[in-house]
Amino acid sequence: MKTEVILTHNIVGLGAESDQVKVAAGYARNFLFPQRLAIPLTQANKRQIEALRQRRAEREAHEFNTMTELSKALSKLICVIKAKAGEDGKMFGSVTAGMIADELKHQFDISLDKKKIHLEHPIRTLGEYEVELNLHAEVKGALKVRVESITPVAAPTPDAAPVAPPAEAKVEEDKKLRMEKRGPARRESRDEKAHKPERTQKTETEKEKKPRINKGEKPAKPARMSKAEKGETKAEKEA
Repeated sequence: MKTEVILTHNIVGLGAESDQVKVAAGYARNFLFPQRLAIPLTQANKRQIEALRQRRAEREAHEFNTMTELSKALSKLICVIKAKAGEDGKMFGSVTAGMIADELKHQFDISLDKKKIHLEHPIRTLGEYEVELNLHAEVKGALKVRVESITPVAAPTPDAAPVAPPAEAKVEEDKKLRMEKRGPARRESRDEKAHKPERTQKTETEKEKKPRINKGEKPAKPARMSKAEKGETKAEKEA
C-alpha cells in the first residue's frame, strides 16, 4: 500500500525538500515520520511547501558554493598513493575510488564521498593520473593522483660503472696491490742497469786470437800417439 508524503529534507534517491512523493505506508510510518524526514500530505501541511522550497534553495546554493571552492582546492593538490608493485611497474592490486577518498582524508583532511570520484577503470599501474570528480550536478572537478611503489627500484644510470661482484672485486684489489709492490723493484733494477759501466768492447786482435768455431762444427781432436812415440816420450822424461 502506498501513501503520499511531503519531504522535509533531501533524501538521496527519493527527493528533496518540498517534493511530494509516494512511498510504502510502512516505510513512511516506521522511518520517515519518526525521523521527521517527511510529513503526511494534507491540506494543513501543504501550507509548509513554500517554506520548504525556500530552505531547499538556500541549501542548494550553499552546496554549489562549497563544491565550487572544493573543486578549485582539489585541482591544486596531488594525492599520493603508495602501493606494492613489481619491477615492470604493474601493481599487485588496484587503486579504487574508496582508496582515493581515504587518502584525501588522511593527507589533506578533506572528506569526500567516494561516489563523487569517477574512475572508468581501476588504476593498476604506477604513474600519475587525472581523476574526474562529480562534486555537484553543476560542478565538475579533477584531481591529480600519483601512484608510487612502496619499494621503488632505482634505475641504473647510463654513465655508472658496473659494480663488480664481491669475489671479482677482491681479486682486482689483490692484483693492484701486487702491481704496486713490484713497481718500485722494477724501477730500481732499471736504474741499476743504467748506472752500470758498459763492458769494454773486445779489440779485433783479441777476436782474431780466438779461433772462431762455427755452429754445428766440432773442434778437431788431437791425433793419437803410437806406442813407439809414447815409449820415446817416456824415455826422454826419465833422462
